Amino acid sequence: MLKKFLPSRHVKSIFQITPEYLKEKGMKAIITDLDNTLVAWDRPDATPELLEWFAEMKKAGIKVLIVSNNNQKRVSAFSQPIDIPYIFEARKPMGKAFRRAVKLLGVKKEETVVIGDQLLTDIFGGNRGGFYTILVLPVAQTDGFWTKFNRRIERRIMNFFKRKGLIQWEESK
Repeated sequence: MLKKFLPSRHVKSIFQITPEYLKEKGMKAIITDLDNTLVAWDRPDATPELLEWFAEMKKAGIKVLIVSNNNQKRVSAFSQPIDIPYIFEARKPMGKAFRRAVKLLGVKKEETVVIGDQLLTDIFGGNRGGFYTILVLPVAQTDGFWTKFNRRIERRIMNFFKRKGLIQWEESK
């Protein structure tokens, strides 16, 4: 059961995920979380570095869609100015939003990577749906109320994976 929480890959930052790597893996699309994956949960807009990352993906022909558990106001305020499609109130790890995202992107799940900072929502949901998953370290050191609760559970799972040698990097706290 714990294997469903183990990401296919783990990196410290979204910026370590390149179009070349994704194409090598046969990926044509990205389903990414928003808060603490792309930007801090309390940051309203994309950073210049993130805008460059989006541009690199687009230039390489890799489609990007944001799937967030946050509300419409938060997700649309971030996504609309940069013309990135999105799904809000996704209820991750439930599978409906992931299936809808693949349909909107016009790709197969085998051609899609799910990227996020949480094991309990992004990685678990992506793995349950049969996606390639990439875990990133949270961008911010602070979290919203429900995420704080999830992080306590995640720390136990991560410690288990570290003891078993399944995940090697350390969280920066």
